[in-house]
Amino acid sequence: MTTNSASTTSPDVLRYTAFATDPAGGNPAGIVLDASGLDEAAMLGIAAEVGYSESAFLIRGSGSTSGSGSGSGSGEGVRSYDVRYFSPRAEVSFCGHATVAAAVALAEQGLGAGDFAFSTQVGIVPVTVTDADGTLRATLTSVEPHIEEVTAADLAEALAALDWPAADLDPELPPRIAYAGARHLILAAATRTRLADLSYDFERLAALMRRLDLTTVQLIWREAEFTFHARDPFPVGGVVEDPATGAAAAAFGAYARELGLVPAESELTVHQGHDMGRPGVLTVTSREGDPRVRVSGAAVRIPGGS
Repeated sequence: MTTNSASTTSPDVLRYTAFATDPAGGNPAGIVLDASGLDEAAMLGIAAEVGYSESAFLIRGSGSTSGSGSGSGSGEGVRSYDVRYFSPRAEVSFCGHATVAAAVALAEQGLGAGDFAFSTQVGIVPVTVTDADGTLRATLTSVEPHIEEVTAADLAEALAALDWPAADLDPELPPRIAYAGARHLILAAATRTRLADLSYDFERLAALMRRLDLTTVQLIWREAEFTFHARDPFPVGGVVEDPATGAAAAAFGAYARELGLVPAESELTVHQGHDMGRPGVLTVTSREGDPRVRVSGAAVRIPGGS
């Protein structure tokens, strides 16, 4: 186990994929379950070497928390971790798929199902792992979300970078910037064909995203009342597209509820990764009276990934 960025040995890096039960689907994440001896440079170097959109680095917290679990219990016995997330290019304030993957990895590597509390740069994120007939699923509870308008000029620049005519947007789902731990520009395609055709100006979109402090641009198509398809360009992380984006799904859940697109008490299904050949499914849940959003999905270890 490495103790600092100058060490000659490397830490154990697990590789899990989130929001899928097949290792060939979902969104892969690197997981370091004990990053207590790593500095920022070492974490960034590991994330770059792993090459996934994000890797999560965990340090065991000082003790249990109380009442922070996203499940139905009182929060007794919640296991606490400090967590940092890195893309191949930079640190990321919060990452949903790596959170799901890390929680399942903890459960599978000996801690078992139950409640965890991840202390992140954006706040405490409760995570509950359940075991349904041998399939481990994790549910994260977002920090409190908010939604904001996007200016006409910024919208025009985003569409130009994507090479999307404004007429290809769905007028029923207006553009917004949504936050539930990270900021995402939400743009809704009027057709599945529009969503499937993604070829964008990488550097131009990245420049806009850096200026607006966006983590991804979430491109959405509504298939049915509670069923959506998503794609998430992620050039600021050095990745053309994210296969399954938990933080964006949480932001989208808040967006859909605030704009009255779905009831305050609702469960949405978001399909992502199909256009990349890595299909994944994210379940997004809102509860009446609770502004936070819950995102659930399975996660499995990638064979040979360590």
